[in-house]
Amino acid sequence: MTDWIDETEATYTEREFGKDVGFGNRPALVVIDLINAFTDPESNLGMDATPVLEATTRLLEAFRRYDLPRYFTTVAFEESYGDAGLFIEKVPALKELRLGTDRVSVDDQLAPRNDERVVLKKYASAFFGTDLQTELTTNSVDTLVLAGVTTSGCVRATAVDSLQHGYRTIVPADAVGDRADGPHEANLFDIDAKYGDVVTTDAVVAHLDESFGNSASGTP
Repeated sequence: MTDWIDETEATYTEREFGKDVGFGNRPALVVIDLINAFTDPESNLGMDATPVLEATTRLLEAFRRYDLPRYFTTVAFEESYGDAGLFIEKVPALKELRLGTDRVSVDDQLAPRNDERVVLKKYASAFFGTDLQTELTTNSVDTLVLAGVTTSGCVRATAVDSLQHGYRTIVPADAVGDRADGPHEANLFDIDAKYGDVVTTDAVVAHLDESFGNSASGTP
């Protein structure tokens, strides 16, 4: 950790921030915006997402093994960009995200299956302007595990809304990423202090194996 994180963590702990909320009974995985435009380092929106893709693949394998709900998100705009609002003015690089193009498809390394929904959104949070909440309620979900990019943008926004919608929120630090280390570390710290539990992919997989390994839905 950097010095500022050490100092701030001590203050937050003393003032009763950052308690663990843990898992509930029915977790779902939300893979946020691991689409080609974000995983291609040559894109204005992109980065080297290799470690994030690898960790997310492990999470997907575990959630698929136990037939637990999985969702993906993408961001895509119409040709007019009328559905992009002021977002497109603030971040002109978003013009790359055109509906129907390969740039807004989920990276082939993850390859969503036919029973895995890809939720189309226009803004940062996976909840804002989408029907994700309805589907989570239908599937009796009480815990969200968030993976994807970016930590400071869509992951953070989804984590905040996840808490506000009443979900236990789990963010594996190695399964999320950003374009720079500073925003990544700062937002992980803030999520852990206020909105959810920042853990590791290993910890999530171990929990699923322990909780669901003997269930009818699968075996580890």
